[in-house]
Amino acid sequence: MPVPWFLLSLALGRSPVVLSLERLAGPQDAVRCSPGLSCHLWDGDVLCLPGSIVSAPEPVLVPTHLQTELVLRCHQETDCELCVRVVIHLTVHGHWEKPEDEEQFGRAADLELEEPRNASLQAQVVLSFQAYPTARCVLLEVQVPAALVQPGQSVGSVVFDCFEAALGAEVRIWSYTQPRYKKELNFTQQLPDCRGLEVRDSIQSCWALPWLNVSADGDDVHLVLEVSEEQHFGLSLYWNQVQGPTKPWWHRNLTGPQTITLNHTDLVPCLCIQVWPLELDSVRTSICPFRKDPRAYRNLWRATRLQLLHPLGWRLDAPCSLPAEASLCWQALGGGPCQSLVPPLPRENVTVNKALDFPLLKGHPNLCVQQVSSWEKVQLQECLWSDSLGPLKDDMLLVETRGPQANRSLCALELSGCTPLLSRASTRAARLGEQLLQDLQSGQCLQLWDDDLGALWACPMDKYIHQRWALVWLACLLFAAVLFLLLLLKKDHVKVASRGRAALLLYSADNADFERLVGALASALCQLPLRVAVDLWSRRELSAQGALAWFHAQRRQTLQEGGVVVLLFSPGAVALCREWLQDGASATGAHGPHDAFAASLNCVLPDFMQGRAPGRYVGAYFDSLLRRDAVPSLFLAVPVLALPSQLPDFLRALQGPGLSHPGRLADRAEQVSQALQPALGCCVGPLGTPETGREMGLEAGDGT
Repeated sequence: MPVPWFLLSLALGRSPVVLSLERLAGPQDAVRCSPGLSCHLWDGDVLCLPGSIVSAPEPVLVPTHLQTELVLRCHQETDCELCVRVVIHLTVHGHWEKPEDEEQFGRAADLELEEPRNASLQAQVVLSFQAYPTARCVLLEVQVPAALVQPGQSVGSVVFDCFEAALGAEVRIWSYTQPRYKKELNFTQQLPDCRGLEVRDSIQSCWALPWLNVSADGDDVHLVLEVSEEQHFGLSLYWNQVQGPTKPWWHRNLTGPQTITLNHTDLVPCLCIQVWPLELDSVRTSICPFRKDPRAYRNLWRATRLQLLHPLGWRLDAPCSLPAEASLCWQALGGGPCQSLVPPLPRENVTVNKALDFPLLKGHPNLCVQQVSSWEKVQLQECLWSDSLGPLKDDMLLVETRGPQANRSLCALELSGCTPLLSRASTRAARLGEQLLQDLQSGQCLQLWDDDLGALWACPMDKYIHQRWALVWLACLLFAAVLFLLLLLKKDHVKVASRGRAALLLYSADNADFERLVGALASALCQLPLRVAVDLWSRRELSAQGALAWFHAQRRQTLQEGGVVVLLFSPGAVALCREWLQDGASATGAHGPHDAFAASLNCVLPDFMQGRAPGRYVGAYFDSLLRRDAVPSLFLAVPVLALPSQLPDFLRALQGPGLSHPGRLADRAEQVSQALQPALGCCVGPLGTPETGREMGLEAGDGT
């Protein structure tokens, strides 16, 4: 069920509930004054032109207070209209100017001033009246005798009868003089309606006036018009703006009874309702029921738009006047709240729908305008000229405060407050205080505002940011250079990790079965990964270059790449070593052109004899074909490992330090062992029994 929210019978504003009103006869306006004053009302209305405030060189009359009173203007006993009587209180403003040469001329100067000081004062007082849809201005002439002229003293009052107004209307009254010596007085009053006064028998429009109730039901607002059936009436919704004329919003001619539904988002504080019978010269009754509704104020802020004008202007567009103040603030690039600035904009309610100017010399994208409501909450914020001046800048705002005797101080506005430039604080402004002072003195800062009380300066911080980033880039470059050197130093290790270590496999071709065993070992080692070079896979190059040249090229490349040379001992290899050690290099000439092992002994044995072998050579033998003690002792300077029993150690030696993976060596050794088993089983029979191997081993051992 709708809940009654507002009844038109309640008197609004500052107007009291009046039980009976004074009656004035006749339609003519009239004016009367306090005793001792004389006054006159100009015929007809005048234009409302307040003009600018001017200074008063001598005492003048000015209005200082307004009062109103409701009366009835009656043409007949039962034909009256509601009328607003206005009482204007007048005061003498200003003083007589005292000439500088008064002491020089003495009494003569006093005699010359005595005549004007004894003269009466005369003033033209304007009364401006506005009540939708009526607006009037009248001019009153008031004269005060010299005996009552005392600067700063009240001289009496003037009473104007009267301004006719509709029942329930909101009226506004202004008063000022021509010319205007002070700010005009203003007064707003909400008039009662027919039910608020005992005038129903005196005002004919109250006899058949549509009665209006306003009620709320959830998000909807209902306008309920209690009129008889088939009665025709007009209904108008309008924005009753304090600054400027009223603005119609919705108008209909209806037949009663009616219920009009409004959405709650349409409510604003200045939304007023006017209703009247569709009869000739009918009285219009107006109410403004949403003036204190919190929802109406929320809607008003949502409908308000802050517009920034070029070059240094701004405008607040809103359907109603706003109980808010505007202030300038500085929005830092890094975020945070917008910080209020001195000078603030005038601390008074904002004039809506009117272009206003900023008290600035230059614009800046970090300067913003805030609209602060009467409950000290920021409602709107807009940064200046964001379209024309670009995004926010990383500038430091310097606030200069000027005191007496040419004293001045400078501080930098930061999130923590205004930091003195030459302080020991741990803020950016304090660290760069001396540099910012130099920038200010050298003219590198932009002056935004200047006044007797101080100034505002915006100093760019880009160069300091560039210096900081230059140090960062320099540190990065140094780090990159060190990293590059480390990469160069570990180039060989990286190559090994990515391509596998190089291994040159040397063996004696005892027979075809042993060559198949060597081929199986080389193929298994390539899966580790290792890059294996063996003469079995290079027969064409071996024939073209010769065994000795091929070995020299392979050995040099392997050792340059950090690889290893593998000496695979067999009974035939041990015999060749014995021959070389007993007979010298000439012993190798009897072997075939493809026997790389015999050719290699010319270089391998000198490396062992001169102590260059460790780290470059690894020895190995198949434990089913040869015993360890058969290997000449000269070669024991390097690891000599049995295969396949010592495969993990053999693989670790081939991969080199830092490249082995203990968790995987056992698996790889198992894979290599399984690859060798078929070929290893075929080699035992053709090469002879173990005893044969031992005999050869002992003979070779004797040779050392």
